[in-house]
Amino acid sequence: MGSDRFYPEEAPPRRVKVDDFWIDDALVTNREFARFVAETGHVTMAEIAPDPSLYPGMPASLAAPGSLVFVKPAQPVEIGDPSAWWRFIPGADWRHPAGPGSSIADLDDHPVVHIAYSDAEAFADWAGKALPTEAEFEYAARGGLEGCDYAWGDVLAPSGAMLANYWQGLFPFANQSLDGWEGTSPVRSFAPNGFGLYDMVGNVWEWTQDWWSEASHPGSDRRKPSCCAINNPRGGKVFHSYDPEQPGTRIGRKVIKGGSHLCAENYCRRYRPAARQPETVETSTAHLGFRCVVRLPVT
Repeated sequence: MGSDRFYPEEAPPRRVKVDDFWIDDALVTNREFARFVAETGHVTMAEIAPDPSLYPGMPASLAAPGSLVFVKPAQPVEIGDPSAWWRFIPGADWRHPAGPGSSIADLDDHPVVHIAYSDAEAFADWAGKALPTEAEFEYAARGGLEGCDYAWGDVLAPSGAMLANYWQGLFPFANQSLDGWEGTSPVRSFAPNGFGLYDMVGNVWEWTQDWWSEASHPGSDRRKPSCCAINNPRGGKVFHSYDPEQPGTRIGRKVIKGGSHLCAENYCRRYRPAARQPETVETSTAHLGFRCVVRLPVT
């Protein structure tokens, strides 16, 4: 688990052991989430106006139901400023992924997006399942390959083959769409990995249960791997996951895995099993979804 070839938060590579589990072969789709909502009446976080008291200094324009939508710039922009391509769109939610006027009418088999952590957890509870841990997700994403950069080997596009939905070209303004998709793609559009699992990298990011920690395994020595396998590792404590750059906002961040269709070679090369990022639990975006697991009883 982990890598020392890309981003520091993925290091060090280390031996990990996880107990037996089943994992969904594909992301939860709009069709599946619609059935859940129809049976339970669940209202997603993106459909509820945020409480301004929880977000000191929040502009009044953001105190409305909505979510973050990717809006492609028409020309090159400063790559270090995500506000150049992310917009909070009032009325954007899982039924309206691009905002009011958009729909999922032709997207039944696409992954559901604009899902906050509590929404994913509610679906998992309803389905009699759970969200994966970071270690479970990475083990599944590797598909039986150890130490490889990608879910299929060490070459991103072997012989020019597009093996996942990610951004080809210069992000965020020039997408060549060599993989056939500008945005999300239907689940199972690309070949499965060695475990028969689809979209374990690319398409949309996926929630895990673990609280974020800057170290990929809390308490590990980043300078060298452990000599012993870590058994069923879990994330840090919720208070350690708070964003130090926003001291006035004490909202926990979970680990998300897998990268998305917005990951590119010139930006966020996280279409890899080892890749990881933090996401606040109340956040929903146009490139974040989930899948579930069932853990087998220990015998």
